Amino acid sequence: MTRIYAAFLLTAAVCAAADDDRAADRAAIRADIDGIYRAFIDKDRAKVRATHDENWHGFLEGSRQMIRGIAQYMNYVGALTGPYGMSAYKIRDFDILFEGDAAFVTFVTDIEIKTPTGVNRAVQRLADFYIKKNGKWTQAGSNTSISPETIDERMQQPQPLSDSTRKSLLDAREAVWRAFFANDRAALDKLLPEDLVTIEAGGNRFGNRAAVLAGAEQFAKGGARLGRLEFPQTEIQVYGNTAIVYSTYLYETEKDGQKQQASGRVTETFVLRNGQWVNPGWHMDSQKL
Repeated sequence: MTRIYAAFLLTAAVCAAADDDRAADRAAIRADIDGIYRAFIDKDRAKVRATHDENWHGFLEGSRQMIRGIAQYMNYVGALTGPYGMSAYKIRDFDILFEGDAAFVTFVTDIEIKTPTGVNRAVQRLADFYIKKNGKWTQAGSNTSISPETIDERMQQPQPLSDSTRKSLLDAREAVWRAFFANDRAALDKLLPEDLVTIEAGGNRFGNRAAVLAGAEQFAKGGARLGRLEFPQTEIQVYGNTAIVYSTYLYETEKDGQKQQASGRVTETFVLRNGQWVNPGWHMDSQKL
């Protein structure tokens, strides 16, 4: 019994030592992750660089392609200057799986980000890959993404519209109108999706893509052309990749020297698909402006 008990104590001591080693490793990795967050908050680009392995691989929030190597990582991170950026964080649901000198770290972080319009809050989900080199744990890879609940929340809130995005949206709006009156089938095929639904100023039935294309062809065959096209008032709401454009419109067509004007209000829906604004629906009425 004495030998058995001694063996049990020896095994327990070995296990305890192993646990202590992993506890130290766990603490070191957690401290390193905290240091990375602090470096981003302090805009300490040199520290961000120093805490990542030369052969870092993975994905950061918003990256569409794999980031390979520290040079690409730092290029994606950018200059880390100016008044905006991460301002606070809180890590939760933290866990680590060890395999020798490698560790797989998963955790969730609540972050706050300073923006020109105020402080935004988000929840990140991260899976970091750590390796131990020369006695020090270093991040060698990561997959960083925004949580589904944050994405859902953002999709419900009105989004700011940059000058360039506003221009591209209004260019697409005008392109739809001009392509219709020019019977430009190539442009209409690009701008009007198959799921198009319309309510026109006249008639009591909903329209679709086939009806709009037929209308463009009929206008062209009638021999008229578009002269004047204006949108005196425009308001825009953006939610996620969807924009709702409220406008007043006025256009003038000409045929055989005779001009005819039409005006009214229109609500148009645009969706950003594969980097291109498409127009899956509108509701028009007619009235004198």
